Amino acid sequence: MNGWQACAATAITGLVAACTASVSTLPADSTSADPIRVAFVVLGERAVPVVRVITVGPTCPAVEVDGVSQPMNVRAPPATEALRPTLSPPALSKPSAFPVLTCELTLTTVAGRAVVGGRTLPLPKRSPQRIVVIGDSGCRVKASDNAYQACNDPEAWPFAQVVAAAAATRPDLVIHVGDYLYRETACPPGNAGCAGSPWGYGWDAWDADVFTPAKPLFAAAPWIVVRGNHESCSRAGQGWWRFLDPRPLVLGRDCNDAVNDSIGDFSDPYAIPFAADAQFIVFDSSKVGVPLAPTDLMYRIYMAQVRLAFEQGAGTAHNIFMNHHPILGFAPNPGQTPTGLYPGNGSLQSVLAPLNGDRLFPSNFDALLSGHVHLFEVVSYSTPQPTQLISGNGGAWADVALPRELPKGATPSPGALIGSIVSTNQSGFMTIERGADSGWRIEARDRRGRLFTTCALRDGKTRCVPETLQ
Repeated sequence: MNGWQACAATAITGLVAACTASVSTLPADSTSADPIRVAFVVLGERAVPVVRVITVGPTCPAVEVDGVSQPMNVRAPPATEALRPTLSPPALSKPSAFPVLTCELTLTTVAGRAVVGGRTLPLPKRSPQRIVVIGDSGCRVKASDNAYQACNDPEAWPFAQVVAAAAATRPDLVIHVGDYLYRETACPPGNAGCAGSPWGYGWDAWDADVFTPAKPLFAAAPWIVVRGNHESCSRAGQGWWRFLDPRPLVLGRDCNDAVNDSIGDFSDPYAIPFAADAQFIVFDSSKVGVPLAPTDLMYRIYMAQVRLAFEQGAGTAHNIFMNHHPILGFAPNPGQTPTGLYPGNGSLQSVLAPLNGDRLFPSNFDALLSGHVHLFEVVSYSTPQPTQLISGNGGAWADVALPRELPKGATPSPGALIGSIVSTNQSGFMTIERGADSGWRIEARDRRGRLFTTCALRDGKTRCVPETLQ
């Protein structure tokens, strides 16, 4: 029995004991008229909707589903978790405090209406048309990079503007492609731009970076959530498992104890159908980094998960593979010679190539959808690789723009020849909308909803107007 199976086998008794041991006192406003801090819907495997409520109340509220009251289950009780090793040095870290109750209810039947605490929840549509894609949205405050984004200035940290513009498009579905929390260390004294900002990996930082600014989008549509490297166990993984991931929270998979990170840092892919012939495959790449050798444990884990993703995609004509790290895109790096570019993700390429050669993906995978690079980017290939879409410009400090003309021979992967590429480093979001001909219309919009460019995706190839935005 492997670590995951052992953890699952003891989940019920162990989770009860852990919850009892870690409960902390709720905030003083737990008796306020409206204790619910946020209510939203995330989609899990096979597009099953999961209602989530984060509250300072002492108990979970009921959800009225088509006029019938249904009790919610406790996903995670209030707790302050013991300080664990993090990416930040111990002197710049602190225990993660979660003085909130996380509740959930999986809707196992098709519901027409769901209400909690007076809030009408957005339920999934059978065939969503307009889909908003955002990513890399938090406000970067990180001492090790000497990076202090002005979180108090909506122009310098425009996530709330992006949310408002995206919500105004009236989406049927929202996809966040990862990296939600960026306020990792304290704002230094005298820095007015981020003065007073919460920091660390507890509820206050999650609320400031995600839940308060994103409320209009949580109210507009259900979400598909993709895990980024900022949500790995050594960063904001505790909050990821408490608040966002659609799967059950299992003891040992919660990132609370570093000894279990080999479980908490990985999770199997799952499919979310959105039409009779099309689906998203959600893939957790939060720990991807250095190139992998076949003898590495991470290589073996990702190989098994990639095989599972391809099995889930088999039999469906059109698949979009969603993960945080762009496998076939570029990132700017002016110091890297001779191209000034980081190529695609070599770690995942090393796992994909043995299965599908230079193409990396089966022919029924039309596109890859990612973030991580703080740009909007669309890369289409004259060779058989699928189009790479990147929507990583949601509000975190933007990367420098890609060069207007890529160096001759630049490629993110061996054997991949670029047909076209467009990008911009302006903050904003992407919308994708499926047409009657099974093609896609892709729009890049800025923080105020103004159109950058329009692209057409069909049969794995993309054409954009204008052809260049850098």
